[in-house]
Amino acid sequence: MSEPSHSQELTLPAKRSPNKYVYRGIVFTGLAARGLFRVPVIPSGLENLPTGEQIRGLDRKVVPGKGAVVAITHFGYLDFAFAELLIWRKLKVHMRFLVTKKAAKKPFVKAVCDWCEHVVVDRADGAAAYAESVEKLRGGDYLAVLPEAGVSRSFSVRELKTGAVRMAAEAGVPIIPISIWGAHRMKTRGHGLSLSSVWKTPVRMHVGEMIRVDENPDVAAETLRLQEELQAGIDHCIDTYPVTPAPGAWWMPRSRGGSAMGVEEQRVLDAADREKYKITG
Repeated sequence: MSEPSHSQELTLPAKRSPNKYVYRGIVFTGLAARGLFRVPVIPSGLENLPTGEQIRGLDRKVVPGKGAVVAITHFGYLDFAFAELLIWRKLKVHMRFLVTKKAAKKPFVKAVCDWCEHVVVDRADGAAAYAESVEKLRGGDYLAVLPEAGVSRSFSVRELKTGAVRMAAEAGVPIIPISIWGAHRMKTRGHGLSLSSVWKTPVRMHVGEMIRVDENPDVAAETLRLQEELQAGIDHCIDTYPVTPAPGAWWMPRSRGGSAMGVEEQRVLDAADREKYKITG
């Protein structure tokens, strides 16, 4: 095939700018729901969040080289929402999220991804999403990542995927670890959302110290470091959670006297899930 002439060259459509009003509408809806259901949110470690020139008031100016990977624990389906509210309220940052291609097939989710410039990930081939994520980070965006790549059924931090560390290293940005405890009581795998599960259910959050990685890091070692930081945050949240669980509570890890799935059992089921995904695509 011959090379196209200048008059024949195809031009890509202009990229849509993120719609801050849509993003804020989503955030304010979340804040309203929190107030309606009287959900206490108790954060700590806020001193570990970026300060100074990285914050630009109500409209934080996106500054190249001033982005961050926000690594969030994933025990329940609402964890991302509480992390989003925290980052918005403290930094006025419009975070970008990694959204699976399967989820983005839903018309509303697809529209939100387009409006808010979230990154759609094809799990069968994540190269394009990875490159887009690094580009956004270099441009100054905050990118939310759930590095466990699935809900933890043991309510302890699972072995992490390496993407968060690799992206941070390539883009030259820090990692902000956020551990969330209590949101899984509202909705998680095997436990659906209900009025009683949400009403006045406290959510405890801890921001760990920012992790800065070298340009050519030991990816395995740094990923383990991130996992340990997230687990330390979870332990701190459990120790300071304002609800005393009943013996054998389903929402507590076995190491804390609960009846959640054991770590080894979870590993077996996680491996089975991965094989199922390979078969079904």
